[in-house]
Amino acid sequence: MSWYRPRVQTPAPADATPESPRYRKVVLAMLLLVYTFNFIDRQIVGILAVPIKADLGLTDTQLGLMGGLAFALFYTLLGIPIAVLADRSNRTNIIGIALVVWSLMTAACGLAQNFWQLFLARLGVGVGEAGGVAPSYSLVADYFPPHQRARALGVYSFGVPIGSALGILLGGVIAALVDWRTAFVVVGLAGVLLAPLFRWVVREPRRGGLDGVPPAAAGASLGEVLRVLRARPSFWGLAFGASCSSMMGYGIYFWLPSFFVRSHGLSLLDASLYFGAILLVGGVAGIWVGGLLADRFGASRRRMYALIPAGAFVATVPFYVIAVTSQSLVLSFAFFLVPVALGLLWLGPVTSAIQHVVPPHMRSTASAVFLFVNNLIGLGVGTLALGALSDALATRFAADSLRYAILAGTGFYVVAAGLFLLSARRLERDWQ
Repeated sequence: MSWYRPRVQTPAPADATPESPRYRKVVLAMLLLVYTFNFIDRQIVGILAVPIKADLGLTDTQLGLMGGLAFALFYTLLGIPIAVLADRSNRTNIIGIALVVWSLMTAACGLAQNFWQLFLARLGVGVGEAGGVAPSYSLVADYFPPHQRARALGVYSFGVPIGSALGILLGGVIAALVDWRTAFVVVGLAGVLLAPLFRWVVREPRRGGLDGVPPAAAGASLGEVLRVLRARPSFWGLAFGASCSSMMGYGIYFWLPSFFVRSHGLSLLDASLYFGAILLVGGVAGIWVGGLLADRFGASRRRMYALIPAGAFVATVPFYVIAVTSQSLVLSFAFFLVPVALGLLWLGPVTSAIQHVVPPHMRSTASAVFLFVNNLIGLGVGTLALGALSDALATRFAADSLRYAILAGTGFYVVAAGLFLLSARRLERDWQ
């Protein structure tokens, strides 16, 4: 990572940002590892939807509820109060506890005997993951200076494609070799083992230490944060725009393995390998390019943090149309790579911008408000919407109903691009 600039190392108290570039890389690697487990546990259900549906006799609508709304409900509701606590206390403790909770609940999914038991276990996964992402965004902002934050948050966001790909690959392989229940138990217990290592390695930095601001006496209340955000229209444009893109993004992550099985006749294992490769290659490339472009062009024009993702969203549509309608598996693979990359390009620029529209002692809470909007709409509605649309089209298109549901979902990206364009008009003024 050549973009990390060496700095003169000086002694630092325990509550200060460590000066060692090497330690910063270690911290970022640990946060990335935890985020990877976050998405392994979140997305493994996508590849396991096929055997779960057969074993428990579920409909696509029930799968959509279990895969999206069950997780999003408590994930979004608890994310804000946990983030308020993170702005007032030790963020590394909160992330470590959250990792244990969501990992144990993932393992509990493997014990479910019916829809409601699985639904409740997925609620528990959402409860745990509510304490993971917003405090991590704040930690990254306190370990890396402003001109590196979009790339650092982009590297942290590699957890999305890496975790999603590993969840799909591990889930598919374990389910093929043993069964879907074992897949949940194995990945869940692995996360529990990671928690003590994370807590031992990652120290709590001083808030705002790299922003040239004095330490805040205490974190702000939710009301104070909301009053600040009310005067930041760019924040809401980014939040609702990201949620529209996530409706398609989360929907694709959950349903595309089933699409390959139904429309291309792949086995569960082949579908997991195929889609895992698309997520890993396309996702990592898109996130890195997004962070790189934002740090390069956003320093002098803050609106680029919104304009770059907006252009990427519009560009996804023709590629999805070709990829979904193609009867060739090879051509489909090539054309899915591009929109997956473009659809994730926003993560570095937008999560960095969110850290800069509020003061440092409000970052966890502001991130949680952003995640509340993004995940309640994106994750809670996107997976369910595509599943329900697939059920509605099944009488006409049979096994190809998912193909047409995905095509309709590309409209979410167009709406997202429009909201980002509106946000770009105010981002310069709202930037701290």
